[in-house]
Amino acid sequence: MTDSRLRGLLVPVATPFGADLEPDGDSLVAHCRWLLEHGADGLALFGTTSEANSLGVDERIRLLETVLEAGIDARRLMPGTGACALVDAAKLTGHAVAHGCGGVLMLPPFYYKAVGTPGLLDFFLALADRVGDARLRLYLYHIPQVAGVGIPRALVDALASRIPGTLAGLKDSSGDWEHTSRLLEDHPELDVFPGSETFLLDGLRHGGAGCITATGNVNPRGIRAVLDRRDEEDADALQASATAIRRAIEAYPMIPAVKALLARIHGTPGWQRVRPPLVALDEAAATPLWRDAAAAGLGVA
Repeated sequence: MTDSRLRGLLVPVATPFGADLEPDGDSLVAHCRWLLEHGADGLALFGTTSEANSLGVDERIRLLETVLEAGIDARRLMPGTGACALVDAAKLTGHAVAHGCGGVLMLPPFYYKAVGTPGLLDFFLALADRVGDARLRLYLYHIPQVAGVGIPRALVDALASRIPGTLAGLKDSSGDWEHTSRLLEDHPELDVFPGSETFLLDGLRHGGAGCITATGNVNPRGIRAVLDRRDEEDADALQASATAIRRAIEAYPMIPAVKALLARIHGTPGWQRVRPPLVALDEAAATPLWRDAAAAGLGVA
């Protein structure tokens, strides 16, 4: 991996599926290009919104190669490589490193719930040792309300001490601004990304790196405007607009909602498909979702 830092708007790219529920690589590449053209700084493939934990290891490897072969700059990619099995996480991470990705975003191993900081520390140190490449740039992913296992601050402290340089930052999707601000205060050497644009401007004003947000899939221009005009008089108004759009969308199940909006934005009904156990929005929900998002300011770019 390179020494260039991933900052700004990173999008956990939604994964399109065909009628057979196989990943649609061509549509994925087209959406990646659309995001970069409309304001994304980078792409966090295989995040929560990507349905990463509904994808197999080989599928993630193949899709990353598809995106790279299409000419997407590896330095702008932060693929999710977390897995419960150390060997799977190491395989995914080593593959990303070998292909020059700008970083990897890693969930903790989340099946065993009571291991605490010592077990998580052992996992991440063993991962770094197995990958064995100084180019590795590791971003921890804290989303305890979904994973059931979080990233304790003691773990961040320990990894920052044990593998400085390798530990590059953290995505905080806790939704707890106090938690995020404490990370920013305690670890200014790390790039901390709130997991929602609702905290983007506050994060930037406290040294944050940007945001990694699901709704970047559908509102990259609105979120980009906050980044570009953070020091201007209209920054707070732009933040309020981006927040209003986010609130309208998160009133519905987030991943099906994002994909329903993408079906409308890209003019491709197949974008609504999700892999089980997720369930797509039906028309009775998709129609008011679009109405609510449009009323909040979301447009078709």
